[in-house]
Amino acid sequence: MTYSFSKPRNNVVLILFLIGFVTFFPEKNAKPAMFLQDFHITWSDSHIKQLDGGKGIQLLLDQNSGCGFASKSKYLFGRVSMKIKLIPGDSAGTVTAFYMNSDTDQVRDELDFEFLGNRTGQPYSVQTNVYAHGKGDREQRINLWFDPAADFHVYSIMWNHHHVVFSVDEVPIRVYKNNEAKGVPFPKFQPMGIYSTLWEADDWATRGGLEKIDWSKAPFYAYYKDFDIEGCPVPGPSACASNPANWWEGKGYQQLDTVAARRYRWVRMNHMVYDYCTDKRRYPVTPPECVDGI
Repeated sequence: MTYSFSKPRNNVVLILFLIGFVTFFPEKNAKPAMFLQDFHITWSDSHIKQLDGGKGIQLLLDQNSGCGFASKSKYLFGRVSMKIKLIPGDSAGTVTAFYMNSDTDQVRDELDFEFLGNRTGQPYSVQTNVYAHGKGDREQRINLWFDPAADFHVYSIMWNHHHVVFSVDEVPIRVYKNNEAKGVPFPKFQPMGIYSTLWEADDWATRGGLEKIDWSKAPFYAYYKDFDIEGCPVPGPSACASNPANWWEGKGYQQLDTVAARRYRWVRMNHMVYDYCTDKRRYPVTPPECVDGI
């Protein structure tokens, strides 16, 4: 499936964008883990199947159940990534989620990727959200510029004391800066686990709930592989999270570099379809974190 861009000049921009591709995160020596090395099944183990000797997994959604898994440890700062191939064809009403969560109820911290299914031929939307100290409602949505069901793509969250960066194939699509100086909460005290679920959400996921799941297309499958976690495990060495020698705290990761910033602006100019920052119905006064740029 090929998606056409709404503006002809975007084809030129995309070519230049790819020619100028420079990896935002350098290649690390760590090798992707086997699924059971860092994760365990938390919901409906009959709907999760290990593949390739445990290097990958298949998640299944049918009318009986969805499913989910979580990391065995929580982490305070670092980077987590995994390769995901989403549900092909008519996926309306389904949500495939990859997120971090402190699991602390009223004062939870959470960093979300939610992949919102759609009718056949329509682009997939990915919604990101940030909860800090229990406050969320910071949704942003972009339409992916490729078919995420045709092949695996890398989705990652990099989290340090300066910002949180959500990336797709190393292209930053969301940056949430530490704006504590403006009174905006930032997640830096609570360790978070890594979670993923595949579930039915046809009351809101596609066109605000107008498009329902077509169960005649079930079962629905999503695939994962190349699980990679680099961070400070909790429990673990108490000094790890505050250690400035951690690579993710380095000077090169405290803000986007020139190339990453250009790519970030390209995504937001051409593929963003919703931003809470510009929703005057919900926020008549622009939230303070929205006026700080990148």
